[in-house]
Amino acid sequence: MTEHRITELLALLQPHWQQSPELSLAALLDQLAKEAGFSGPLAELSDDILIYQLKMRGEGQDAMIPGLVKDCETDFKTALLKARGVLK
Repeated sequence: MTEHRITELLALLQPHWQQSPELSLAALLDQLAKEAGFSGPLAELSDDILIYQLKMRGEGQDAMIPGLVKDCETDFKTALLKARGVLK
């Protein structure tokens, strides 16, 4: 895991861990894994799953994925013109 991913993971993890200070780090990671639907061993839990779960925790089922929101166009015509390079 690169340094910027570690920094991002720790920044996302801190507020959630402060809400449950009685949990150990392993217990918190296990809780996050269960919330994400991960059923494998904790050693196989990827940082991508943790980052996604921490970003989307508390959001509704129909919430947009944070990385995709910037590319989302509500108007089909605008999306088509951007894809063709007519609009920026």
